Amino acid sequence: MTMTSENATTGAEEIQPTRVALIGIVVENPQAVPRMNELLHEYAHYVIGRMGIPYEKRGVSIISVAVDAPSDVISALSGKIGRLEGISTKTIYSKLPDNGVALRQKQPETET
Repeated sequence: MTMTSENATTGAEEIQPTRVALIGIVVENPQAVPRMNELLHEYAHYVIGRMGIPYEKRGVSIISVAVDAPSDVISALSGKIGRLEGISTKTIYSKLPDNGVALRQKQPETET
């Protein structure tokens, strides 16, 4: 899959291949959850799905987030979440090849 973006310097449209990945998150510090949710909201258009499991016996929550995004976006999201106090992340990538299909994001409608 590919994603289009506009180059800030040339204004030309670039195509970035996307990857399917799973970000595993272990939350040991509940106070970090609001910031983690803010980050996930910022990247929501890349999220395929999310599942959370509270494990009260050990006092942690385990969250899996499936994404389809350019590799640099996946790394940025995983890194930002993993730097939060009391949160650990690990990312695994699918072996799916780029299929060359453009991922079209909703653009705001403009009147002409």
